[in-house]
Amino acid sequence: MLDETVFHGARLSVVGSICRDVKTAPLTAGEHLFRDGETPTAFIVETIGGGGANSAMAAAGLGAEVRFAGKVGADLLGGQLEEALRRRGVKSFIRRDPQVRTGSSVALSFTNGCRHFISSQPNNYTLAFADLDLAMLEGADHLLRADIWFSEPMLAGGNAQLLQAARDRGLATSLDLNWDPLWGSADAAHIVARKEAVRRILPLANLVHGNVRELNLFADSTDLTTTLDRLTGWGAEAVVIHLGAEGAGYYTGGKLLVEPSAPVKQLVNTAGTGDLLSVCLMLLHSRKEIPIPEKLGLANRIVSEYIEGRRDVLPTQ
Repeated sequence: MLDETVFHGARLSVVGSICRDVKTAPLTAGEHLFRDGETPTAFIVETIGGGGANSAMAAAGLGAEVRFAGKVGADLLGGQLEEALRRRGVKSFIRRDPQVRTGSSVALSFTNGCRHFISSQPNNYTLAFADLDLAMLEGADHLLRADIWFSEPMLAGGNAQLLQAARDRGLATSLDLNWDPLWGSADAAHIVARKEAVRRILPLANLVHGNVRELNLFADSTDLTTTLDRLTGWGAEAVVIHLGAEGAGYYTGGKLLVEPSAPVKQLVNTAGTGDLLSVCLMLLHSRKEIPIPEKLGLANRIVSEYIEGRRDVLPTQ
C-alpha cells in the first residue's frame, strides 16, 4: 500500500493568495444572525489563509520541496504571514509591496456544512505577473496556480504568461477553479467575461481541480458528466474532482474514475480538505507508474487523517 514517503522529493511551486484568516467554530444558521445581538461559539481562531498559502503548507507538511509566490504589503501582518510559511518549510518568493495592505478573510462555518467568507484582500487583488520571480519555477516539477479569480491583472493575461512560462520550463501545471467571489454579486456580462478568460487558459493546464458545485458553475452546467466533457473539450488534460463524503474522482480521456472516501471516526478539521486532496494528486502527477485509483486512495486516506485531527498539514490555529 502506498504511504506518504512517495511525496518525498516532489517539487511544487505555488502562485496564489495569502492573507490572515479568522475562523469560527460552526454556527447555527438562522435569522438571528441578521438581528442585533451576539452569538457565542466554541472557538474563534486566527491562522494564515489563502488557497495558495494553504496548499503550499500542505505540500510541505507531506514532505515535498515547496516554493510560494504571492504578494503582501510592507506591513507587520505581511511579515508575520511570510514567516509562518517559512516555519513550515516553504521557500518564499513573496513580494513586499508598500503600496498595498495585507488582507484578511473572516470564515464563517455553519452546522449545516455551509461556509461563508467575508474578505478584504488588496494584496491579492493586485497581484500581477510583474510581481512574480520566475526563479521559483526553476527545478520544480509542478506549478499550482491557485486563487485564479482574485486578481484582475492575472485574469487579463498574467495567468496565461505564468502557465506558459511553467510549460516552457518543463513543469506540469494545475489550476484550482474553486469559487469566484463575484459569482454572487457581479452582473452577468462581467461573470461571462471572467469565465471566458479562464477557459482560454485551460489548454495550458494538465490538471484542473474543484468540487462538483464549483466545476458545474464554471462550466454553466447542471450535471457533472456535461461539465467534465466541457472542461476537457476546452483543453484541460484531466480533472480532479472533490466529491466530499463520496471520495475523489479523476477524469481524463472520457473516463471517470472514483475512489470512495476513507472512514472518518471524528470530525476535528473540515476546512481545507479539498486543497489537501488536490495537493496529493499534484505531487503524484509525475509518477505515471502508480495507477490513478491508488493515488486517489492515498489522497483519501490522508484527508481522513487530517479530518480526524491526526495530521498537522494545514494551519488550524
